[in-house]
Amino acid sequence: MGNHDNIKLTAPEISTLWAGYQSNSMAICGLKYFLMHVDNEDIRSIIENALTLSEQQLEKTTDFFRKEDYPVPQGFTEKDVNLNAPRLFSDKLYLAFVFNMTVVNLASHVASLTTAVRSDLLQFYADCLSDSEELHMKTKEFSKEIGIHIRAPHIPTPSQIDFVKKESFTAGWLTDRRPLLGSEITNLVFNARRNSLGQAVMTGFSQVAQSKDVRKYFERGREISKKHIEVFNSILSNSYLSDGTILLTPEVTESTDPPFSDKFMMVLTSSLIASGIGQYGMSMSLSPRHDIAVQYSRLMIEIANYANDGASIMIENGWMEQPPMAADRKGLAK
Repeated sequence: MGNHDNIKLTAPEISTLWAGYQSNSMAICGLKYFLMHVDNEDIRSIIENALTLSEQQLEKTTDFFRKEDYPVPQGFTEKDVNLNAPRLFSDKLYLAFVFNMTVVNLASHVASLTTAVRSDLLQFYADCLSDSEELHMKTKEFSKEIGIHIRAPHIPTPSQIDFVKKESFTAGWLTDRRPLLGSEITNLVFNARRNSLGQAVMTGFSQVAQSKDVRKYFERGREISKKHIEVFNSILSNSYLSDGTILLTPEVTESTDPPFSDKFMMVLTSSLIASGIGQYGMSMSLSPRHDIAVQYSRLMIEIANYANDGASIMIENGWMEQPPMAADRKGLAK
């Protein structure tokens, strides 16, 4: 691997390590709580696997910080989780949460791998990617078995290749709408599923949040997710395709005892929103039909405003840990 003693970590490298520390310390808290209540042994095995990977990655990330004499982030600790709290989510929702975690991790590990330069970090993210891929496959297969991962709609097989002949291919107003492309269907289904999970998580968080402002924030998030699901399903329905997701809110119990701190729930929500904004942006770029692109643009603005309001709550309460940043040269000059 070579000697890295004199090779300082770059801004992208230290930033991805910092973000990884936050996400893994958060995941450990959540997964430990899940294990206190899970009944299905197969789902228990998947959660234990996810927990082991998060703990291993957190340990390695901590080593990187210490070797660089860089302050180890605070992240999340046992103070942010109450393992004795009653069950808030069902086993199916635990599985859906872990599956979404693998999707996010795969994307983040790829991004981290492509921005890293130092060979020890390249190997670390390559290992993370391989482990996440294995967990993703295992989680997806069992999700199909128990019926919470519904297959996307099918499209007909063409008799021959063809080329676009009309400018109306990119139109989407009134009667000019062409049938949905496979790529458009893919993203509509994916975003509907993500919002279904978000709606369930926000429902649970709204029941257990201690702060009145935080509780209202989660209630608002629940309604935003519901609205976005309806938008995506309506576009699919207008092309005579089935809905993109199933409702997951029935998988939330009636418990009002908080298993997590308000800080934990707010930061987790912030990370889900950030991932959603990125996914909407990619979906918009892969949707040539103008009306769909406009919908994504509108929905992005809505959740961006929601994210800003969440950031204000976190800053006000001292819950937002500052990420690595460049030196304030103008401030230093004063």
